[in-house]
Amino acid sequence: EPRAPGPPPFPPPDAPRPREFVLYSPFALPYTCPPGSPTQPSLAREDRAEALDDFIQFEDVSRHYGRVKAVDGVTLGIRKGEFFSLLGPSGCGKTTLLRILAGFERPDRGRVLLGGRDITEVPPERRKVNTIFQNYALFPHLNVRQNIAFGLTIARRPRREVDEEVEKMLDLIQMGEHADKRIDQISGGQKQRVAIARALINKPEVLLLDEPLGALDLKLRQRMLIELDLVHDQVGITFLFVTHDQGEAMSLSDRVAVMNAGRIEQLGTPAEIYESPRTSFVAAFIGDSNFFEGTVAEVVDFDHVRLRIDGFPNVWAYNDKGLSAGDHVTLSVRPEKIRISREP
Repeated sequence: EPRAPGPPPFPPPDAPRPREFVLYSPFALPYTCPPGSPTQPSLAREDRAEALDDFIQFEDVSRHYGRVKAVDGVTLGIRKGEFFSLLGPSGCGKTTLLRILAGFERPDRGRVLLGGRDITEVPPERRKVNTIFQNYALFPHLNVRQNIAFGLTIARRPRREVDEEVEKMLDLIQMGEHADKRIDQISGGQKQRVAIARALINKPEVLLLDEPLGALDLKLRQRMLIELDLVHDQVGITFLFVTHDQGEAMSLSDRVAVMNAGRIEQLGTPAEIYESPRTSFVAAFIGDSNFFEGTVAEVVDFDHVRLRIDGFPNVWAYNDKGLSAGDHVTLSVRPEKIRISREP
């Protein structure tokens, strides 16, 4: 049966208690984790059980630029109303995946479904998806009110409807008193709010956010994180958030997909990814960690192993990877998990 993330009480009650210093680690990572191996289960297989709940589906999606595999066989499901983050270093393929969903890029292989409908060949303007870019892409010749109204104006909606919807958006982003200001007269955080309102006024089913906080200073970025979360709670639509900042993804998201070299390394809740990383890459990319290479000396029981690591005495680790005696491992130890005591 599936086990809850995170180790059980540690060490095992019947484990010998050596008198020397013992390092208790929450997890041990296999030395190599090829996709599809027992240590890294296929995401396609895992997500298939949840397919009925998935509002957005990427099915074996690939996008290549010459020999560069920007997106390499990604299968992923995102639920309706979820705040979902694609997290990874620059060049990992997260923005390419977002652009494929937006319709700005066509996959070389695979398909994209939205609400059960195949939208792979649907042009961007016919998808119920709106995008907020890092530079906001606001119109400098229009004021705040006109920028927000732009989508409805282009759609030739009645003037009264446009005015009513713009007022709702101004209330949502708390910018009513700035409605008649030019774009160059408002701050970076206010510009982001206007970009959000302009994207939401067309009532999209999905809002795509491509590193929207990257241009803001630290304090403003922290405040906008709270505001983004509040807006998501109020409108209730699916948010797909692309970022390289682990703090942003871990604080905002219902679930996170960590990407590397065009593939998804791990998919899970922030707690699952932090406490039970599947690969060395995820353990190193999320938070701070210390790494030690060694081998499995003994499988103590179903949940624990004893490791042999040069320079350390007995090392007990939570065996959430199905390790066997003799396996080469990389031990990952979070700084906050270390305790030093004079007592055995």
